[in-house]
Amino acid sequence: MWTGVLPAVTTKFTADDQLDHAEMERCFGLMMDAGCDGLIVCGSLGEGPMLSRQEKLDVLNTARNVAKGKPVLLTVNEAATRDAADLGKAAAKAGADGLMIVPSPIYHTDPRETVATLTAVADAASLPVMIYSNRVAYRVDVTTEIMAELAKNPHFVAVKESSDDIRRTTEIINAFGDRFDVHTGVDNLAFEALTAGAVGWVAGLVCAFPAETVAIYKLVKAGRYEEALAIYRWFRPLLDLDVSSYLVQNIKLAEELVISSNDRVRQPRLPLAGERRVEVEKIIRGALIDRPELPAL
Repeated sequence: MWTGVLPAVTTKFTADDQLDHAEMERCFGLMMDAGCDGLIVCGSLGEGPMLSRQEKLDVLNTARNVAKGKPVLLTVNEAATRDAADLGKAAAKAGADGLMIVPSPIYHTDPRETVATLTAVADAASLPVMIYSNRVAYRVDVTTEIMAELAKNPHFVAVKESSDDIRRTTEIINAFGDRFDVHTGVDNLAFEALTAGAVGWVAGLVCAFPAETVAIYKLVKAGRYEEALAIYRWFRPLLDLDVSSYLVQNIKLAEELVISSNDRVRQPRLPLAGERRVEVEKIIRGALIDRPELPAL
């Protein structure tokens, strides 16, 4: 159902901490113009847990206005299953093309609870669902055994595989064939996952470097591995910025320096400062100096 590069977009704020819809439209538009295949809003990178329910729906609406008919998914990352189901229903009413569901960012569910909560939300919304499997950040591992239970429900169509174990991509494909669209969710494992059979990339640094992200994906799918790998090797220091507790600040700083956006975040986060900011700026500016010329696609 879903393939290609699906940016996990950042949420833009004004100086007085309101949603900046104009800036989101501009930034989302850059990704659409570069050939991205949809948008995922209000996830970890989108500061979803810091947004109100209405703000999430407002960001969804802005993304839908920019997406040019391509799919827009809303991330559901509520602590309580009841609230997650209510948000899923509201997203369906607001025109979301699907959901990306986190089992629970607060209580770490066991396998039985994971199946129950994901199923409750999916059935309430009656939308196609991408399972967000991220045992590193959320301590809930959606294993192949759990996916076997979820496979019985037609609402579950895809998985954002963020276990940080590249073997998992092959394990899912071996277990289920093409039952689930497998998307890599770890930026600095993207080449490895795509060459192992993942059909999509839920990307983070794409927010600042959309053309390079799309080029890697298209080159891999065309079998032009050496060309893709050359770009990926250049990209790796930047992609490493996605695998950090400061990923939001890192990527928003990249957006500031590369596409003239800003690095505003919602508290308790604060923009990078001091030595950490210097280090990240050095990585970004160094990459810009050596930015490769992209091949024809």
